[in-house]
Amino acid sequence: MLESLKQLVFEANMQLPEYGLVTFTWGNVSGIDREKGLIVIKPSGVAYETMRADQMVVVDMQGNVVEGELNPSSDTPTHVELYNRFPALGGIVHTHSTHATSFAQAELEVPCYGTTHADYFYGSVPLTRMLTPEEIDQDYELNTGCVIADTFEQGKLDPMATPAVIVRKHGPFTWGSSPMKAVENAAVLDVVCQMAMMTMGLNRDVPPAPASVVDKHYFRKHGANAYYGQKA
Repeated sequence: MLESLKQLVFEANMQLPEYGLVTFTWGNVSGIDREKGLIVIKPSGVAYETMRADQMVVVDMQGNVVEGELNPSSDTPTHVELYNRFPALGGIVHTHSTHATSFAQAELEVPCYGTTHADYFYGSVPLTRMLTPEEIDQDYELNTGCVIADTFEQGKLDPMATPAVIVRKHGPFTWGSSPMKAVENAAVLDVVCQMAMMTMGLNRDVPPAPASVVDKHYFRKHGANAYYGQKA
């Protein structure tokens, strides 16, 4: 079942250690087949060194295991909630990458200080509110997905224009049109966070990039009249 998607999700997961985004098993990637209403996700706690494509787990849109001998990632309810709330998502990544997680622990959104950020994320990467003790105690992973989705809906943010979030005291989640695009966004996010940390260290009072710069760089790559890259 969904053998090609399993292979794709497996390969996307294997890119996390390649890009230095995970330590041990601290991360996961999922992908979705919207037509079938099924999600493929990394198995929980399986080392990247021994992980195989046939170990990927298939779950439905309620998070029930449809196929697979191993337990799905413990973050599966978060992924499921985001797929249900954001219909454009094709892949989701969660890591504890060093620089993005530092923003989570410092309880800071990631300001858009320059064009590198603006090429991928339109405006600041938002920070969620803290989960309540009750939300942590009951359905923690589901509530993590809820607080992410609520952050975008309440802030009237487009999740595909800013395909990343910093979960307060936890870490980053990114997404995209495919599992591979979600991994790319996760890698870029950590670099952008590192740059932001260095920028704030050099000048703590530096303002974000002006809207004219943000708009130019984001829309030349993602807008209706985008001209970055090659035409298909």
